[in-house]
Amino acid sequence: MVEDIAPETVSEKLENGDDLQVIDIRQPPQFAQGHIPGAENIPFPELPQRVDEHDWGDEIVVVCPIGQSSQQAARMLESYEGVDEDARVLNLEGGYRDWDGVLEEA
Repeated sequence: MVEDIAPETVSEKLENGDDLQVIDIRQPPQFAQGHIPGAENIPFPELPQRVDEHDWGDEIVVVCPIGQSSQQAARMLESYEGVDEDARVLNLEGGYRDWDGVLEEA
């Protein structure tokens, strides 16, 4: 089961330099307007075809505008055999709507 992670927790982990893989599933124009620093853009419709292109980390946070489609994407990643079964796949609670941290522009 995919757990939610609070935006504040993600921000703290990033500030502490924790090994956190952030996957932003929005479309490239939205991603370019601002995203979590270090996030990787894989639009949700492309995720099934591109999942093999990546080395998946031990802690993966999936992000979307409000936290609903990222929940679905996180479930898909969690079930993917290329993601270690010990990996934590998390959904950013509230998505970008609730993110108060720094945003990077492309």
